Amino acid sequence: MDNEQKVIKAMKNAGKPLKTNEVAELTAIDKKEVSKIISKLKKDGTVVSPKRCYYEPAN
Repeated sequence: MDNEQKVIKAMKNAGKPLKTNEVAELTAIDKKEVSKIISKLKKDGTVVSPKRCYYEPAN
């Protein structure tokens, strides 16, 4: 499983919007890397931000 999939899986399992550092803790991926992944996933429309600095998978 690549890091993008890990990030999405962690968000889905949490069942609530997460901050970047929470995703980093859950996935054991560096926070800077998680930030890059979330930015890419937001552009793709895979992840949405319901409120500032919180992210969750798009439905």
